Amino acid sequence: MLFYGVAILVAALGLALALVYTYQDKIISLFVAEANKHIKTKVDVRQISLSLFDKFPQVAVTLDEVNVHEGLPESEESLARADKLYFTFSLWDVLRGEYSVKEFYMEQGEVYVRVLPDGRVNYEIITTDTTASDDSGFSFDLESINLREVALHYVDEQLQQRYEVSAHQLAAALAISPETIDIEADGQATIHTIHLNSGEYFKGKKVNLNSALSINRQAKTIALQPSVVQVGEAAYEVGGGIAYEGVTELDLKVEGKNTNIQSLLSLLPQSMTEEFSQYRSKGDIYFNGTVQGKASGKHTPSISINFGARDASFYHPDVQQRVEKLYLTGSFTNGEKQNATTSVLELKELRGVLNGRPFKGNLKYSNFSNPYIAFDLQGMLDVGYVLGLAKLEEVRSGSGLADVRIAFSGNLKEFKAKPGNSTLNTTGDITLHDVSLTLKDMPLPLRNLNGNFMFKRNDVAVSDFKGKLGESDFTVNGMFRNVMAWLILENQRLLVEADFSSRYLNFDQLLSEEQNTPEAARTGDSYRFVIAPNIAFDLSASIDRLRFRRFHGKNIRGEVKLRNQVVSSPNISFRAIGGDFAVRGNLDARSRNHIKVSTAAKLNNMSVDSLFYVFENFRQNFIEERHLRGQLTANIVSDVYFDSQLNPKTELLQAEIQATVRNGQLINFAPMQKMSAFVKRTELANMRFAELHNSFWIQQGTIYIPEMDIRSNLSAVPTVSVSGTHTFDQKMDYKIKLPLFTKQRPDKDARFGTVAEDPDAGNSNLFLTLRGSERDFKIAYDDERVRQKIKTDLKQEGQELRDLLRGKKPKQKEKEVELQEGEYFDF
Repeated sequence: MLFYGVAILVAALGLALALVYTYQDKIISLFVAEANKHIKTKVDVRQISLSLFDKFPQVAVTLDEVNVHEGLPESEESLARADKLYFTFSLWDVLRGEYSVKEFYMEQGEVYVRVLPDGRVNYEIITTDTTASDDSGFSFDLESINLREVALHYVDEQLQQRYEVSAHQLAAALAISPETIDIEADGQATIHTIHLNSGEYFKGKKVNLNSALSINRQAKTIALQPSVVQVGEAAYEVGGGIAYEGVTELDLKVEGKNTNIQSLLSLLPQSMTEEFSQYRSKGDIYFNGTVQGKASGKHTPSISINFGARDASFYHPDVQQRVEKLYLTGSFTNGEKQNATTSVLELKELRGVLNGRPFKGNLKYSNFSNPYIAFDLQGMLDVGYVLGLAKLEEVRSGSGLADVRIAFSGNLKEFKAKPGNSTLNTTGDITLHDVSLTLKDMPLPLRNLNGNFMFKRNDVAVSDFKGKLGESDFTVNGMFRNVMAWLILENQRLLVEADFSSRYLNFDQLLSEEQNTPEAARTGDSYRFVIAPNIAFDLSASIDRLRFRRFHGKNIRGEVKLRNQVVSSPNISFRAIGGDFAVRGNLDARSRNHIKVSTAAKLNNMSVDSLFYVFENFRQNFIEERHLRGQLTANIVSDVYFDSQLNPKTELLQAEIQATVRNGQLINFAPMQKMSAFVKRTELANMRFAELHNSFWIQQGTIYIPEMDIRSNLSAVPTVSVSGTHTFDQKMDYKIKLPLFTKQRPDKDARFGTVAEDPDAGNSNLFLTLRGSERDFKIAYDDERVRQKIKTDLKQEGQELRDLLRGKKPKQKEKEVELQEGEYFDF
């Protein structure tokens, strides 16, 4: 029986194949003739064949590599392309000789539909040949259309609309009569975009479609039965009527079922929802609406949508935080003029729970072309919880509580045009309770933030705002001017008028380029100094302690002003290095890598050795803090330049210094040890002087030292005169004058225990030079000064001779030590 069964099946298939093969040419010719009756545009086909197995048990006329030209005169563009087209009819038709195509298949293709700006369309390619005979034996009576992997491109240049859809597997059943066309469609597709004007909708959404509609040809209306478009678990039911005679008239109702936040957002343009697209929701979220009125390039239908949530939750999938027990009612309408200017979005009676803490609020967004925003919010918010939910890139983490009671309203465009005219109305206050923040652009954590911020229009009054930034602390009381403009708009300036106080500021941390940990700041030598161009302040500052590298200041007081990246102060005073310091001047940071600091400073009674230690011996090791003792009083006027990492540009430094050193000591200073031939080495080891006063100039990398007399405790040379230059690359050129062979009186100087000079005795001076670098210098006989001295003495002796002849008593002559020219003292 199996053998006979298979034999019968094979025989039947063989007969069918024979029939198909026998009538193949006839069927194809009939198909081409019938198609030519209805298609008025050019169609390119690589091959037409007849197949029994491609769509078995139906017989299929198969067209390979088809290109249908669009129905526009002289256009070579395509209306449709496909790898395969199938037109099927039954095997019984072959036996009867009458062929009726019931099904159409399109596979691996693309369809390009266009509406031109002048209203012409490219898809009018069907016509009826009224002269042709109706008894050809071949007809198109389509009952279903099937699409597999077909992309539809629709562009309406009149309405500025564009649709991109891929039908993966879509079947449409047709019932065609002279008056109506009934269509039922079911299948899967991907909506790549629905582009209406400037908005994109349903971008990249996979949908399941189940729809039914009836087209009345005579009345030119479409009756859309409740049809369902499913996106994920959400379903949107659309029903109503469409009239397309003349201007399209819509009367549609839409309702969401099993919707959530992501499915609702998918209906809106991506530009509006991109920031929220990753969020998810659970609970009862609903919406329904109507679309009514004319739709064309000149008309927009009236849109009205109501939505809401009941006991829902809202969260980001990457974090644990969520808004719970969320209730709200909302609405959207495009208003009486059906355009952006009359559109209004409202959220009413919004309430929910964040980390066990309730909040409530309202929002109204009207006039989408010229937005007016009004909202209010009230609640004790967990800062870390809110930041985790918001996923802000600028804020890495946070903690603490913020008691928020704030209301805001205003027109954004008007505010942008005139930000200083108080076009925004902001009221209420925010109180911080032990808030901590870690910001992306400020790795040092902001900790223990407490204080009250009271909003009044564009300004904020700050009361007792305290906190810590790394190891530094601060307290601020005052006004923050133009806050809302600074937050909302670009290139707006924030002005802070406040009292600033601190117990301790660690500028090693605050200016550290790394700014990662306190330990890194302590050991790092690289700094980053940048002043934001849109920040200004007027501060009355009071700082108990301040640290920067080796500098430790106390009791810093002063007024500080910042405008346009220039910091200035009429007076800053503090205690440091054992004395008092006062300064006025400005810091100009407008050129980021060329920071100029211009100051006039007064130092009073500072320890010289500590000063050299704090300023790291001024980047030289010729004379260091171990060599010096004494108290310094000085007036300094200077221009100092730095790069953005606070490295000094010493070649540009300019300064004028008037300095006095009292009770000074020069200890184990190498050049002094070279003079042991004239003075006892024990005295040279600790050269003391009561007071030293001189003026110094610094310019082009060189310190200029005018001649000064140093009255010291050295018994052999109680007075030493020094002058010369010292460059920043440590090239020295000093001139030294030593008095020798001093006749002395027996009485002692009470201050230093040294003998005093006899004013009637004659003195001899030794002129020396000190030249070279810190590690390689020479003390030599000063030929030039001796020659100048001899010339002066000869002139003086001539004058004395003339005075003697006139009966005047000659003055005592100073004797000079005579050395060979160029002789060095290298002891």
